[in-house]
Amino acid sequence: MRIGELSGRTGVSQRLLRYYEEQGLLRPVRLTSGYREYREDDVRLVGRIRCLLAAGLNTTTIGTLLPCLRDEDERLVPTCPDTLAELRRERDRISDAIDGLEQSRSMLDTVIGAGTAAGVFHGSAEG
Repeated sequence: MRIGELSGRTGVSQRLLRYYEEQGLLRPVRLTSGYREYREDDVRLVGRIRCLLAAGLNTTTIGTLLPCLRDEDERLVPTCPDTLAELRRERDRISDAIDGLEQSRSMLDTVIGAGTAAGVFHGSAEG
């Protein structure tokens, strides 16, 4: 299938599919005409990529994990021994980022609370 059909079937733009190819996540066959030819399996592969991106993984990490994941009942299942450890490291990284964001929000809440207590205007900055 051509890129337009893959785009239509996955809901992913052609531009993004080309990006996935640049990142080594998709490997379509190149015809002598220069057109990309995708396989039926690429529809599921794009779904896996989208799932992992939504989980907060970057394309480099996804590239290393893709060969070690399979689809089972609409979920991804690890198949390589080191995959769980890598996924746990990624979860820990995301948890650390969440902790940092929660600390930032708390600091902002403190500043906002101090401004509210001081009777500072609500709205755009006035100088």
